[in-house]
Amino acid sequence: MANHFQYHVFFCLNQRDDGTTCCMDKCAETAFDHMKTQVKKIGLNGRGKVRVNRAGCFDRCGEGPLLVIYPQAVWYTFVDNEDIDEIIESHLVNGKVVDRLIV
Repeated sequence: MANHFQYHVFFCLNQRDDGTTCCMDKCAETAFDHMKTQVKKIGLNGRGKVRVNRAGCFDRCGEGPLLVIYPQAVWYTFVDNEDIDEIIESHLVNGKVVDRLIV
């Protein structure tokens, strides 16, 4: 059976109540919103294309912020929207992993 999406992107958007560092402390929500907007803007969203989703804790808080792209299970970290744009252009558009952002 074929995958419903070519790429499925999950962002850790967990907020820890105990004050422990988490992805939400590192602008993960902003990056998530940016990727969703950009993917829609360039027409990559939808069945057979790209789906960008929220996720709970990946249990890798010290390495965050994190996103993972399936079906390849490529784990990325990022600092700002420029990193997100690079992931979109390189990985989601051209199928090339961004080595410098891999966790």
